Amino acid sequence: MSSLPSHNPYNTPTLPNFTRYITGHDANGTAIVHSATESTFREYDSGSFRFNVPFTTSQFPAELSGDADLAAHESLIASGKLGLVSPSGTVCRVVDFAPSKSGTKGLMHRTQSLDYGIVLEGSIEMWLDSGEMKLLKKGDIAVQRGTMHEWRNPSEVEWTRMAFILQGTKPVVVGDKVLKEELGNQTEIGPSVSVSNL
Repeated sequence: MSSLPSHNPYNTPTLPNFTRYITGHDANGTAIVHSATESTFREYDSGSFRFNVPFTTSQFPAELSGDADLAAHESLIASGKLGLVSPSGTVCRVVDFAPSKSGTKGLMHRTQSLDYGIVLEGSIEMWLDSGEMKLLKKGDIAVQRGTMHEWRNPSEVEWTRMAFILQGTKPVVVGDKVLKEELGNQTEIGPSVSVSNL
């Protein structure tokens, strides 16, 4: 597990690394394990949360023949331009949330996507811009449908881990409002950009 920078005000993550296994086919069409890679995480907001992106796709349906999807994923990651969403594809992301400090808030944001968020370890507060809050526990699932939301780890001691599967969508329209991606005033995470614009 990578060590946190010395300026990090949060404690060292206690959650284990994991291994990503990607399957494929040999020349006869028999299933094989294509690769196995240990997870690495990138930290944001002085270590209050960290991301790992096991896989992305850049089109829907995905093109798996000739390992086109693998090449597209590697190219997108290498570009450094993956936002929270791959607008014409999907993103699988694992997020670790540090224990909260008194008064700590998450990032209120909206993605132009349909998100499945699964709590793998710990618990998490899901806050909506209406002020509504739900506490999700290990095994609970949130289905985010283009809403403004933020995540807060309520524990002062334990880290929380979630897995997110995001699929790009059309903008949500409510009345005469078009609700597009909003990332707040943070600058570490760039906007979601279509692969065709890279």
